[in-house]
Amino acid sequence: MALGERLPLPAPAHVSIVKEDADPYGSEWVRAGDDLDESKVVLYFHGGAYFFCSPATHRPITWRLSAAARRPVLALDYRQGPVHSLSESLADALDAYQGLLDQGYQPSDILLAGDSAGGHLTLATLLALRDRGLPLPSAAICLSPWADLSDSRRTVNRWVDPMLPASRVDWLARRWTAGLDCRDPLVSPVFGDYTGLPPLMVVTGSTEVLRDEGRRVALRARGAGVKVTYEEWHRMPHVFAILADVMPEARLVFRHIQRFLDAVAGSSAASPSQESSPVPAADSPGRQASLAGPGSDSAGRQASPAGPGSDSAAA
Repeated sequence: MALGERLPLPAPAHVSIVKEDADPYGSEWVRAGDDLDESKVVLYFHGGAYFFCSPATHRPITWRLSAAARRPVLALDYRQGPVHSLSESLADALDAYQGLLDQGYQPSDILLAGDSAGGHLTLATLLALRDRGLPLPSAAICLSPWADLSDSRRTVNRWVDPMLPASRVDWLARRWTAGLDCRDPLVSPVFGDYTGLPPLMVVTGSTEVLRDEGRRVALRARGAGVKVTYEEWHRMPHVFAILADVMPEARLVFRHIQRFLDAVAGSSAASPSQESSPVPAADSPGRQASLAGPGSDSAGRQASPAGPGSDSAAA
């Protein structure tokens, strides 16, 4: 948290950032403009391996997410290590969600989102809410989720991802899971049962070390009947959305998020097929491969995540 306080990232002049009154630490409300729907909210969990970063370090994501979702974002400053445990981080997330309900927000007006460790916290929060019989949010978005904290050795893109060395992920996973059951879905959401969860969007980069964890979550959720949108962006690193100030592809992600949310909002009128969100082929931009297991039929075709020169993103 201290690192995030020393390195807050700026936001444009039209973006309002206000500290949450009920939080003495550092949670903040982020509003990208004055014409937002104040009856709706995004609860955002920042990444940082449960060890560092803060809402302030993730403003390049949160203000653009506010613009894409057309609603305020509450970026939670949850407890982290080395002093606090995974269970305490999850407790803070659940308390924040309940706090939004207590303020009068309807579950259908709440969106959960997070990146990396925050993506882990997003998935764990969904599973915990469902298991406790609590009302679920309208949808969830995971950017490069860290979903497998087991002792599985990461070999995919081990030496390719410039944002996140695999050796660091392995060490942190061992650090946070000491004394825990690594296959507990609240510890490693990749092993969870996603039955009954709301629509889920998972975004990864084809060269990132956590790519396959995002794929596995998407496949597992879809197998449980969840409407899943999975996007794998060609040659993009871990949580590339945070590079939106300098990378066109990162800005475009927020346009895709906006389309996902528009589809969720319209799903009550016309529910799309669960197979309508194919995986962009990592080695061939512009082509699609379906998010399906061996032997499955290919899904419908969609435009793949585009690179520079595409229509402008929410920025």
